[in-house]
Amino acid sequence: MSQQPTPPPMPSPIRLVLTLALIAMLSGVTVVFAYQITLEPIARNHRLALERAVFEVLPGAVDRANFLVEGDSLTALPDDEGDRANVYAGYADDGTLVGVAMEGSARGYADNVRVLYGYSLEDECIIGFTVLQSSETPGLGEKIGSDPAFLANFECLDVRLNDAGTDLANPIRTVGPGEESEPWEIDGIAGATVSSQAVGRALRESASRKIPVIRDHAQLLTEERN
Repeated sequence: MSQQPTPPPMPSPIRLVLTLALIAMLSGVTVVFAYQITLEPIARNHRLALERAVFEVLPGAVDRANFLVEGDSLTALPDDEGDRANVYAGYADDGTLVGVAMEGSARGYADNVRVLYGYSLEDECIIGFTVLQSSETPGLGEKIGSDPAFLANFECLDVRLNDAGTDLANPIRTVGPGEESEPWEIDGIAGATVSSQAVGRALRESASRKIPVIRDHAQLLTEERN
């Protein structure tokens, strides 16, 4: 009878643990290294995309400055602190203030919808709008960023303040398609009711909180370019 080959010895538990620990450590180092080398390009692309969006919602603006609305205060921020900003003033070639761009966010059908809108202090209305982030239903909810009739709502959406200057005189609201009758109403999109309403809430909540502060500190916006 032939002799059965002797199976190789099993590695010791200590060796297995050390091997797994080494693999985990190398994997962690690789992840951290990849994060570090992609962090700056991602941040740079984000800044460039935001800058393009600011100029998109503020027609005529060619330069911008960063500001922070915090409570009742408005603070000018240097360029290297732009990531803290939540208000962006846009200026024309001659330094004239075109308006300010602000972010808003509200829950949509699938996830939060983040938008950027332009506000004209002179006309007291929203003069531009774009979607920064959305996971809404393709072909329906995603129309909030591309439907021409919907985008026409933001050529001059009324955001005048009340007599006390503490809130919007008429809160922004989204109505059914074709039902818009007031300058502060948004004509919704058929089949995208939830997404359209999310835009209305995002604008209403952001404008109600930020516009009174901006009006109170409007001089700071013009001083930034004088």
